[in-house]
Amino acid sequence: MLSVRACKIVIPAVALAGALWALPASATRTHRSATSGHSKTVKKKSASHQIHGQRQIEPERAREIQTALIREHYLSGEPSGQWDAESQAAMTKFQADQGWQTKITPDSRALIKLGLGPNHDGAQAEPSNQASLPYAIGAQKSTAGANSLLNP
Repeated sequence: MLSVRACKIVIPAVALAGALWALPASATRTHRSATSGHSKTVKKKSASHQIHGQRQIEPERAREIQTALIREHYLSGEPSGQWDAESQAAMTKFQADQGWQTKITPDSRALIKLGLGPNHDGAQAEPSNQASLPYAIGAQKSTAGANSLLNP
């Protein structure tokens, strides 16, 4: 038989083991809530998502670009006005030969290099008289002063 001393140790140990076994698993674990940086809310995409920028090249502009690529010997044939795979490949090669990126074609630098950049005909007006007047007067004074020093 067990001694009194052994019974004092064994009985509480068995009781403790039985109590732990009877508790549900969730009672022994602690649950931590999500931190503020890891919220569980899902961001919704706007239903009115708008795509910005140009999505396709208009036929007139495609014809201009094709004409320039033909002139530079990157494209052969007649300009069709349709921005097709052949036009795309020619523009990609032109941009690569210039050392520029080739993911977005046509690139603005390529269009400028082909002579198809923005049109600034009306934007560059002649300088006004007030802007050019001090320069003209100053130029005349310095010329007159220099002439008088050379010719006493």
